[in-house]
Amino acid sequence: MYKKVHSMGKLCSQKKATGTECWVLGFTLLEVMVAMAVMAIVLVSVYRMHSQTLTMNTAARFYTQAPLLAQKKMAEVTTTSSGIFASDSGDFGESYPGYSWEVSTNDVSSEMLGEAADDLKRIDVTVSYSQFSFGLTTYRFQRN
Repeated sequence: MYKKVHSMGKLCSQKKATGTECWVLGFTLLEVMVAMAVMAIVLVSVYRMHSQTLTMNTAARFYTQAPLLAQKKMAEVTTTSSGIFASDSGDFGESYPGYSWEVSTNDVSSEMLGEAADDLKRIDVTVSYSQFSFGLTTYRFQRN
């Protein structure tokens, strides 16, 4: 018959005839190393997922706001009182930090339109934020 005795981190059993056997409680070095390797793999995967989630969140925010900002800037450019379309660039101020815009105006050449193409302008508005970019294009007829 065995009697279990616990003293000072050891688990001991006493046999009636032969004496006492003791086992030390704890983990082996191999068990600790395997547990640490599993945790490292899990933590790297979680970090990668978190990083990817942040990037996707930034992209979603940009592609939601950029079309609205581009339309706003296009409306400003096409409704100028002077009627002269010029290339320009800038930012959207404190309301949209990090967002910038660029307007470029080009002449359109087309054989099908003939002389009317001389008065046609292509207006491109590009909104940028970090590595993201969104473009909007329109055409306007302007007499010289």
